[in-house]
Amino acid sequence: MKNKKSLLTLLMSIFLLNVAYSQCPTGEVEVTIVITTDDYGYEGYWEAVPTGNACGTGTIASGGNTAVGCGGAGTQAQTPGGYANNQVITEGPWCLPAGTCYDILYKDDWGDGGFEFKVLVNGYEVENFLGPTGLDEVFTFCANEPAPYDLLVSSSNLVNYVASGAFDLSATIFNNGTTLITAYDLNYSVDGGATQTHTVSGSSLGNTQDESIAHSIPVSLTVNGNYTIKIWADNLNGANTDANNANDTLTVSVEVGPGTPNIIDQYINATVTMEQVAGSADQVNLPTDLDFHPTLTNNELWVCNKGTEGSGGSTVTIYDAGLASQTSIYKQDGNAWHFMSLPTGIAFSENGNWANSPGVFDANHDGGAPFTGPSLWSSDLTIYAQPSGGNGSHLDMLHLSPECQGICAEKENVFWVFDGYSGDIVRYDFAEDHGPGASYHGDATAIRYADDAVAKDPAGNVVSHMILDGDKKWLYVVDHGNQRVIRIDITTGSDQGGVPQFPMNETIAEYDVYTGYTQELVAFGLDKPAGIDVIGNRMIVSEHQTGEIILYDISSMPAVELDRINTGYNTVQGVKIGPNGRIWFVDQSSHGVYKIESPSLGITELSLEVAIYPNPSSGSMNVILNEAIDGVIEVRDVQGRLIQSTIVAGQTTQIELDVESGTYFVQITKDGLKSKTKSVVIQ
Repeated sequence: MKNKKSLLTLLMSIFLLNVAYSQCPTGEVEVTIVITTDDYGYEGYWEAVPTGNACGTGTIASGGNTAVGCGGAGTQAQTPGGYANNQVITEGPWCLPAGTCYDILYKDDWGDGGFEFKVLVNGYEVENFLGPTGLDEVFTFCANEPAPYDLLVSSSNLVNYVASGAFDLSATIFNNGTTLITAYDLNYSVDGGATQTHTVSGSSLGNTQDESIAHSIPVSLTVNGNYTIKIWADNLNGANTDANNANDTLTVSVEVGPGTPNIIDQYINATVTMEQVAGSADQVNLPTDLDFHPTLTNNELWVCNKGTEGSGGSTVTIYDAGLASQTSIYKQDGNAWHFMSLPTGIAFSENGNWANSPGVFDANHDGGAPFTGPSLWSSDLTIYAQPSGGNGSHLDMLHLSPECQGICAEKENVFWVFDGYSGDIVRYDFAEDHGPGASYHGDATAIRYADDAVAKDPAGNVVSHMILDGDKKWLYVVDHGNQRVIRIDITTGSDQGGVPQFPMNETIAEYDVYTGYTQELVAFGLDKPAGIDVIGNRMIVSEHQTGEIILYDISSMPAVELDRINTGYNTVQGVKIGPNGRIWFVDQSSHGVYKIESPSLGITELSLEVAIYPNPSSGSMNVILNEAIDGVIEVRDVQGRLIQSTIVAGQTTQIELDVESGTYFVQITKDGLKSKTKSVVIQ
């Protein structure tokens, strides 16, 4: 039952509550609060008070469960009452003095949040708050109608780490103003340099609407290092100035470094050794998968331990993996029994978050209906596996895929899952995470790809991993039960009104079935395939029982087998191509993490003729090659320190060196291979 709004008689003469009329007196604006509840509506209570007031002091309005009240945040009394589950409730409107500010005080009985508060002023949305915990949270809004022109850049596709080269920038533009936006300029600059402008026309952005725009000029990030990139919009509807400069610019810090070299062919017919990187002494125990943190220069490897259904899995984070300086740390979340029960896979997204795929049938372990799916986590160890209310430190979880067999990242908080229960491949978008230990899932989406059923290991032991290619077009899937590898073009398919094979057992924003997508057979006739990774036109697949890692050429379909590496182990699960191009894998029964090395994996010399003119030089010079290649020009000093890195621009590339006089060394690199070194004298 919805509570009546609490209004103090003393304040009525000041704020003039006005429900019956849509127009307020001069000097006042109409304020409405729209509340969206979660699966546990009875847990929430809120009050609106003048900014700075305590709960119960000068209350303008309130709603929800009065049994929770001002002092019930986190008490877990679970007294029925207040709002119903998964409802949208409109409270107000009230006429309030323009320019005055107020706090929404949000209390959640369980302490896991989930209420969303949308504030409208004169019908325009001015704030949107999501309470991740409800532990005495305070959200502030001011009773001001939005400005006519207020356009902001809310996000971009830039991530913390990108490989050196040209980066195709895109950004999400959000209209916070009241005017329909039909045209504007999207701009960016790197380290305060020249402004690069892309003019947008034919847009149609109303209040609180957004759109994603690709900038026409790639960001040139050819030299390794750290950069600050600013993105903003201006010239709204031609020449109008944005009225709120405080939110105009999105600032992103980016590290530029080397990508992963493709040296898979150097493993063909090579003599190899299995180097153990970590084991039981590092608390690696029944590992199922491994993945590297997306900031490749960290050389930070995460390993997923299976654990038991009751205890849940765990992770081992290995720093400086494979180096003499290597260290490791073991972590297990306090609620791993639910959010990481029998994990089969781990996958990092480019934003630094990672997700795991629980292999359990029911994460509640109560003998009821299946209720589990992928969980999202932070790689920040001040958040991950740290106490957060009573619900662990997970950032999000969705419960539509029991017996998950593998997982891979697409972008941001978007992941693909092998649903072992229904035999579908499912795309999950967590959207905005709900914060550590909270429970709101209402903004998430799930799409089932169900044209062709995949099958899990009947024994529930061997994983079925998946990976997206570098272009994020083809999703490669180990279909263990059908002894094959398939790939799905994720740019194809559509919602044709199908009924999901697995029922909707929680409220999310969208739940669809996609059919009519393009699927191809990649490899077949396998024994017990488990792990998979792809780089360029090469694919590797692990055979669980034989311990072989199979190398494939995927430039045509079906893939062509190139070679098999015998690891000597017989419970191999996940495999990964590491930052240095080496193959890494985990073996379950030996509780080991391994790297495959070979003398043939040393840096092989490029067959390339390099000339430098003029030499000596004042710093401006041309690097001339006998053929144009897709490579990088590296300049180092006499101590071997990298001074500059520049993308090859055809057979002749001009570079500028702003360095002290002396001798420097120029070398071309491509896919981990290097040319002969040329010296240049700077005068």
